Amino acid sequence: MNVAPPPLRESAEALAAALPPLLARAEALAATVVLGEHGRRRAGMGDEFWQYRAAMPGDPARSIDWRRSARSDSPFVREREWQAAQSVAIWVDPGRAMAFTGAPGRAEKGDRARLVALALAVLLLRGGERVGLAGPEAVAPRAGRGQLMRLGAAMLAPEAQDHGAPDLGTLPQGARAVLVSDFLGAAGHVEAAVTAAADRGITGAILQVLDPVEESFPFGGRTVFESVAGALRFETRQADNLRDRYRARLAERKAALAHIARHTGWQYGCHHTDAAALTPLIWSYHALERGR
Repeated sequence: MNVAPPPLRESAEALAAALPPLLARAEALAATVVLGEHGRRRAGMGDEFWQYRAAMPGDPARSIDWRRSARSDSPFVREREWQAAQSVAIWVDPGRAMAFTGAPGRAEKGDRARLVALALAVLLLRGGERVGLAGPEAVAPRAGRGQLMRLGAAMLAPEAQDHGAPDLGTLPQGARAVLVSDFLGAAGHVEAAVTAAADRGITGAILQVLDPVEESFPFGGRTVFESVAGALRFETRQADNLRDRYRARLAERKAALAHIARHTGWQYGCHHTDAAALTPLIWSYHALERGR
């Protein structure tokens, strides 16, 4: 029997109801992070004083701070903080496979991915960055608190397929990106997106989110495996015989993601949904800084 899809208004209201709690949780998570000195601080164009340094050959005379230089035997240059905010794009896999959880009360992969991604956006926006969302529900990078509402709403938009594919083609050269997914779909999509982005000077991080069940494969006997979207279905009477092969394939996938990151100057990390969300949040933030 075919079931009619819910009316558009009901779907919109359901998404709208989920947005405020997600934003509140993301902001609460971000509030627990103490970043210390802002990661963007470096010399460049700006108005805010940063530090003095000894003058070097090639420095224009107008950059020398003569008052500070008069207190020593050498001239000093007054450097200002680099304030040109860069664009950061976040891609959260909207595929239905991200709705999986292996235990009651444990966060779904998609819920954890959205929480970490939105909390990361809070931290970046707090630091003056422009943050956007990549993917089918793309949101152009902008600054300001109002951007959080746009990002959160777009992250909640569902997709019919089991796995999404990252698309970073609209990012400007030199931008940064964070990809958050279980990355259990076609590996070629990720490699193509990251490689093409790296060719344009885009650096970033790959954060793989997995349920502990997907690591341990605790199944035995007769088991039916079915994708969340229902596109794939497999039944076996001896699931325990598949455990070693499954774990080997998962290890290969994780190694492939690490290889992609290593050869493009990106960072790769893996997070399990039974662990605290704070850990991948801090890792993602610092991974963006390491990729500079």
